[in-house]
Amino acid sequence: MRSKTLASIAVTAGLALAVSACGANTSSGTGGSTTESNAGSGTGAKVGVILPETATSARWEGFDKPLLEAALKAEGLSPDIQNAQGDVQKFSTLADGMINSGVKVLIIATPNSEVGASVAKKAQAQGIQVIDYDRLNTGGSSSYYVSFDNVKVGELQGQGLADALKEKPQGAQVIEIEGAPTDNNATLFTQGQKKVLQPLYDSGKLKLVQSQPIDNWDNQKGGQVFEQILTSNGGKVDGVVAANDGLAGAVITILKKVGLNGKVPVTGQDATPDGLQAVLRGDQYMTVFKPIKDEAEAAAKLAGALAKGDTAAADALASGSTDDSKGNRKVKSVLLSAQLITKDKVKSVVDAGFVKASDICVADTQAACTELGIK
Repeated sequence: MRSKTLASIAVTAGLALAVSACGANTSSGTGGSTTESNAGSGTGAKVGVILPETATSARWEGFDKPLLEAALKAEGLSPDIQNAQGDVQKFSTLADGMINSGVKVLIIATPNSEVGASVAKKAQAQGIQVIDYDRLNTGGSSSYYVSFDNVKVGELQGQGLADALKEKPQGAQVIEIEGAPTDNNATLFTQGQKKVLQPLYDSGKLKLVQSQPIDNWDNQKGGQVFEQILTSNGGKVDGVVAANDGLAGAVITILKKVGLNGKVPVTGQDATPDGLQAVLRGDQYMTVFKPIKDEAEAAAKLAGALAKGDTAAADALASGSTDDSKGNRKVKSVLLSAQLITKDKVKSVVDAGFVKASDICVADTQAACTELGIK
């Protein structure tokens, strides 16, 4: 975040997201134990980063990994970035290796809060500062948290669906396919959605058919669950809340089977290439653009201060706070802003450098790209 404080940048991100620039990098990590070959080439203090998985979201390896590596090196730090591939035991093993190798700071995006809390406790016992990245480990002890305002992300999803259904008759039927119940972010997304949608359910404008969380954000399971709910509801649905683009894609696959794709608005999140293609085709109504470059730079700035032992500087950067209801504490936080992306706004994501036009302008979306000036 260059010379500005992260507090000011959090505001700036909400006003001018288009300045966020990042390029997709499809290289994948080994997810194995910490080795010298996987460590960063920086010469400064060593910072360990453990990402959660690759199966349900392309963001971790395609965006977070290269952006964190670049941001940490820009701070003069030496990054060691690994991916646990959704395996909590591997996550713990990776953490043990990093702790034993002498990292000064540990940045963790965990599969669930339990393993995150355990890792943080072990690291802090060795004097290592821990930053929860993207996902807060509820009931844990990490001193800092860097993420987006995830309640606001949920509000954007709820507002997107409300906008898409505003011309529908009273009682339009909605199915909600939510994220993993073990992921605190999923809980926050749902809270935000409810702020917008619950009054519409209460008034009868919309009717909630069923809301179902999906373990491990499993896209295949999400599609199966959606199909079961749709079938039990007589094949009737007017709108779908899908918590991210992966689940949205699974829902759209089922809608295609019954000839409803493009007729039923579906929400999403992460502005993935697949999600943006679906928005351009009209199969998905909206996604949420979260500028991961800002998130990676925020975490790197914070890690840089902590690696120097400058907790005053770290506290100044993490000027917000997040409630950890399970741990009955407030966590010092950097919370960034996100943006609702409908078809007419897809170009802004490309202009920001988050994806390339060639990633989303394919055979069945080229006409839409031409119409919108995406090139």
